[in-house]
Amino acid sequence: MGRSIRQMKMIELVQTHEIETQEELATLLRRAGYKVTQATISRDIKELGIIKVSTDGNKQKYTYNSDEASSVSTKISNLFKHSVLSIEAANNLIVIKTIPGSANMAGMMVDRLSNPSILGCVAGDDTVLVIVKTTDDADEITDILRQLID
Repeated sequence: MGRSIRQMKMIELVQTHEIETQEELATLLRRAGYKVTQATISRDIKELGIIKVSTDGNKQKYTYNSDEASSVSTKISNLFKHSVLSIEAANNLIVIKTIPGSANMAGMMVDRLSNPSILGCVAGDDTVLVIVKTTDDADEITDILRQLID
């Protein structure tokens, strides 16, 4: 599995788990089938702009550095561009096919659009289902998503 896919998984794990140490992150990545070293984790954390923040004054967890949000957004956009295989609309639904293991990242990109026409999305391993209000909205959002991968 490549670096981009691993980094997408890291972002997903940081968003969905209370991860306090690089070792915890490494363990979760290994359980997900990624071969990682401490140096790899450290490099990816820096590159993605992931930082530690205090959750209650005592505990800390990994999260995104808001100062590097645009850098992270650019990284997510690039990951989206390189992981999406197809985007198709049908009525008020959009189906995004990705390389295996990348659907959560693609779903994150859809969520970051913050478009009021998007009612929500559900991601599996290699497919994202996006639900929008109308067929016209589906065509508009599909066009926006396709521009992101061109």
